[in-house]
Amino acid sequence: MLVLGFTDSNKQATELAAALGVPHAGIEVHRFPDGESRVCLPPQLPEHVVLFRSLHYPNEKLLELMLATESARTLGAREVTLVAPYLCYMRQDKAFHPGEAVSQRIVGRFLADLFDTLVTVDPHLHRVHDLAQAVPVKRAFALSAAPAMGQFLTGRKAEALLVGPDQESEQWVSTVARGAGLAYAVASKTRHGDREVDVRLPPRDYTDLHAVLVDDMASTGRTLAAAARALLDAGAARVDVLVTHALFVGDALEVLRAAGISEVWSSDSIPHASNAFALAADLARSIAPGRGETVFP
Repeated sequence: MLVLGFTDSNKQATELAAALGVPHAGIEVHRFPDGESRVCLPPQLPEHVVLFRSLHYPNEKLLELMLATESARTLGAREVTLVAPYLCYMRQDKAFHPGEAVSQRIVGRFLADLFDTLVTVDPHLHRVHDLAQAVPVKRAFALSAAPAMGQFLTGRKAEALLVGPDQESEQWVSTVARGAGLAYAVASKTRHGDREVDVRLPPRDYTDLHAVLVDDMASTGRTLAAAARALLDAGAARVDVLVTHALFVGDALEVLRAAGISEVWSSDSIPHASNAFALAADLARSIAPGRGETVFP
């Protein structure tokens, strides 16, 4: 087995290879002035190659994955696994307006045509709950960062109340709460657009509480900011944020700070200054070196 990493995820790819005890090599990408990419792999590859790339800001990355994967097979790889801790285009699972592309289905099929196995972390699925339906590869596995998040919080925030900012977050906040031995609550959200949301807290006493908002991802930060303002208005003494995927597009971090959030923690599924814990060990436990297949406990 060989782990191949692109420059934008090379640190995480190197850590995964070290955790597996297998070699690592980099994939060289040169972008020409006209926007085309030249992709270069090691000239000789083993039968099982693991491509590591997190798919935030995905459009160029998807094409470069295609170039790398097809090249890997011509260079000797018979089994190609994609480890994409953040998986793109999963949210659009239906056409909400006439003529709208269902990107989950299209990108899922694209990835299935390239890879034998997909390993990802906390994919953002809505109406489709089985990753194999969204990405019909031979083997599709979704890990959860919730155990690592719970371990991160254990002993760190002994009196914290974990809060999910909307109904969809309950699956994550409940699991993290169990792992950390903490209480949790789940708010409800009404969305008025991509950047406008209202958050309503469940009834309880929030006076002087330390709250930690828990979710799978932070994109624009508006939902987390609205939840933080609601908590502070209800009397909470402090609000922090813990997420799997640190997208934080545009002014998201500034929005969170302005809402009164103290600290922001994330996994290293997406390289970011807020990264507080690594996923390499969890990913490594999912891959069986030398067997040409991915297995899960």
